[in-house]
Amino acid sequence: MSHLLDTNTFVNYLRHGVASKVTAKILAAPPGSVYLCSVVLAELVYGAHHSAPSHRAANLALVAGLRTQFPSLPLDDPAAERAGEVRAHLAAAGQLIGPNDLLIAGIALARGMTLVT
Repeated sequence: MSHLLDTNTFVNYLRHGVASKVTAKILAAPPGSVYLCSVVLAELVYGAHHSAPSHRAANLALVAGLRTQFPSLPLDDPAAERAGEVRAHLAAAGQLIGPNDLLIAGIALARGMTLVT
């Protein structure tokens, strides 16, 4: 089974490394079964640019390292359609989540992946 990691999971991975139980499972997963996506990448790049100037370059380098370690999935039309379906379903139930979370969920759902959050 393939897994798509959300932004919080990657931040946990970057901050805690193997000390985190989630990170330990990520590192034990077979190569090519854990993914990044373009929406998460955008959030991570924003976070790195938003960090203190003394940490900015190092944080951007960490994000660049993730791009070489984990394949990145784009937000394509099937993912956008799934995100729209999820938004409509949640709105009908009176529940809302942020737009980036909807897009990340759409990417995972369109590919039959487990979203790790």
